[in-house]
Amino acid sequence: MEAGKTVLANAAEVHKNLAVSDLIQHCVERDNCRLTENGAVVAYSGKYTGRTPKDKFTVADSESEPHIWWENNNRMTPERFESLAGVVSEYLNGKQVYVVDTYAGADPAHRISVRFIVERPYHALFINRLLIRPTQEELATFEPDWTVIDCGKRSVTAEEYPLDLLKEGTQPGDATIALNMGAKQVLILGTEYAGEMKKSIFTVMNYLLPLKGVLSMHCSANVGEGGDAALFFGLSGTGKTTLSADPDRGLIGDDEHGWTENGIFNIEGGCYAKCISLTEEKEPEIFAAIKEGAILENVVLDDAGRPNYDSSELTENTRVAYPLEHISNAVLPSVAGHPKNIIFLTCDAMGVLPPISKLTKEQAMYFFLNGYTAKVAGTEAGVTEPTAVFSTCFGAPFLPLRPKVYAELLGKKIDEHGSNVWLVNTGWTGGPAGGPVELQGSRMKLKFTRAMIHAALDGRLDNVEFETESVFGLSIPTECPDVPAEILAPRETWRDASAYDAQAKKLHDMFESNYKKFV
Repeated sequence: MEAGKTVLANAAEVHKNLAVSDLIQHCVERDNCRLTENGAVVAYSGKYTGRTPKDKFTVADSESEPHIWWENNNRMTPERFESLAGVVSEYLNGKQVYVVDTYAGADPAHRISVRFIVERPYHALFINRLLIRPTQEELATFEPDWTVIDCGKRSVTAEEYPLDLLKEGTQPGDATIALNMGAKQVLILGTEYAGEMKKSIFTVMNYLLPLKGVLSMHCSANVGEGGDAALFFGLSGTGKTTLSADPDRGLIGDDEHGWTENGIFNIEGGCYAKCISLTEEKEPEIFAAIKEGAILENVVLDDAGRPNYDSSELTENTRVAYPLEHISNAVLPSVAGHPKNIIFLTCDAMGVLPPISKLTKEQAMYFFLNGYTAKVAGTEAGVTEPTAVFSTCFGAPFLPLRPKVYAELLGKKIDEHGSNVWLVNTGWTGGPAGGPVELQGSRMKLKFTRAMIHAALDGRLDNVEFETESVFGLSIPTECPDVPAEILAPRETWRDASAYDAQAKKLHDMFESNYKKFV
């Protein structure tokens, strides 16, 4: 019997597809959760307050093994997976469990049905908020394609890793996330961080969609009144969620999308936004979405139930999950036509890349494969100067297939639909974020970044002159509405041009070194 059926057959009680109000009540009464003053649930994920990629494994079976990018994915044998399934079944035997039936994929032609079996009400509410909620009529005949079992409280012990399996590189730890593409099952043990469920299904879609010619993408998306869709790629801290949440454009989604022969679609039915330093002034749409039916993770509350979004007492990675319906300008169903514009966001703390530049298809594939941003000095122990971060396709931890599969699909889509591709630097201008004080620059102002993106989306950069910079060969506009012309060419903003040249060569060499992995 398949693990999910075994768990449900042996459970003491099964809470299946409870109403949101009931899940909220269970969270507070049974799961040590709290309520904010306006009714949002606050949950706590224990030891893990973020994903643990080193503990994520993919089963190597005859069907999936030839396709998997094994340099990026930990290997697990089918026998090991079956052993873990036994651990899960035994652990949940006689316990109360929650079942949440969902869809992944707003386009019915490319969606999968996913059943989640979880032990924490918090996890049940979370995944109900994040994925697509079937109607009552759909639930009446729901049959899952995939099953995810999340028993995050059950740690995995060293004794449960037989020595012959350890030799394969499977290291013992208290958390394991195991994806079995052939059996269409996911097992999560030892981590109570709910984001593992969301990203496991994204990884599944990153496996399934490209194999049938659909580009899966780690990006946000919105659409203008005229139907002009835009994609926003970017790693954490680049402004992907903030810049796509535009009150003048409809939100398709904030994180995961597919691009078919007909257009784009959201994989999810909700948003998962960072909360650290959240303010109503800077991010009014996200701030307003935090209300009854939303779930905050690891956010500190005062005695009156007011969130302290500036506090990192539990983690810097404080989050909120809420359904798309909480965004006033959300597009439902969350689908749109082919993107007219694609924006790569990078926070270049080295101060080299221009604030906006236009890419050719070849440059787009190059920057997509590199997936660059930078860490700022002082944000992590040991980081004393800006440090380059490369995450291919802007989402390496979630890529089961080889990077070129995604990059070539992107290039094909750009060719077919004539999408404009822009590189936007939300990082530093006039110098780097660290180094000698006399050479340090300043962070690009958000109002200028917004103005540049609006100009690109509205077509106001279509007829301006462009100049080619000498390092990456990027095309830089000589003017942009509502943006000072003097900040558009980065070399001219540095006080010491030779220092810029040295920094630019350093960054270019990093790009080239990283790119060699994919050619």
